[in-house]
Formats: sequence, structure tokens, C-alpha cells
Amino acid sequence: MKLQDFIVADAITPQLQAIDRDKVIEELVNTLAASGALDAESVPEVVQALLKRERNGSTGFGKGVAVPHCKHAKVKTLVGTVGISAKGVDFSALDKQPVYIVFVVLSPEGATQQHLSAMDLIFRNLQNDRFRKFLRQCGDKQAVIDLIQETDTNA
Repeated sequence: MKLQDFIVADAITPQLQAIDRDKVIEELVNTLAASGALDAESVPEVVQALLKRERNGSTGFGKGVAVPHCKHAKVKTLVGTVGISAKGVDFSALDKQPVYIVFVVLSPEGATQQHLSAMDLIFRNLQNDRFRKFLRQCGDKQAVIDLIQETDTNA
């Protein structure tokens, strides 16, 4: 599996407008719907599922990164997106630091192995200091897409 297999290019948001965790999640889920990767009527339910997951334990794992994720009946295929915040967002991260990079991963309910593979791939890349640094520096959608393609090629 590669990032390009499930990261929806049209949903990438290199300059998040939202400034709090809940609104960031809502903004990114809305970009997935706007791109056609998720039914628009599913947005409220999916957002609530992601927020419930956050209340059970922050997906902000440190190093300026959060990966809100869930499996949901309204999701038809594995999809994901990434958003970048210039100012940082409080995700109650493990290291208590602001989050600048947010990956959202949505999977169908029965796709446990696919979901775990996608999460593993994201976490492996986010452990790389250079990947995080370059991702934060991406000023537009195409720069993010180029970085993802380069990362996939060199994996």
C-alpha cells in the first residue's frame, strides 16, 4: 500500500482555516465530501465518530502530528486526507505540544486490515523528521501531492 492509494488529492488542505480540534476534523471531513470521496450526507455522522474517538484518547501522538481515524458504515472505501495548520492546533497531544499536521483516515467497518495498514504507513512516514519538516513547509496542494508521490516512490 502507498499513501497515494488512499490519500484523496482533491481533499488535501495545505492551509487549514479552523483553529480548534473539532473544527479541523470537520473541515477535513468536508473536504473529503467536496472531493466526492464521501457522501455529503454522511459528514455529520463521520465527524461525530471521529470526535468520539478523540474523546476516548487523543490521536495527537506528538511531534506536531495527529491522525484522527475511524471505521464507519457510511464509508464505502478507504480514504484519507491531510491538512496543515500554520499556527498549530490543540489536540491534547501526548507531548502537550500543538499539532501542525493532521491526517484523517476513514475506512469501511469491515476493513480492519486495510485500516491498520494505512495507519501503519502513515505512522512510519510521520516518524521521519524530514517528512514532517517538508510537509509543514508545503505551501500548496501540489507541493503536498509531490511530497506524497516522492515518499511513495522511495518507500
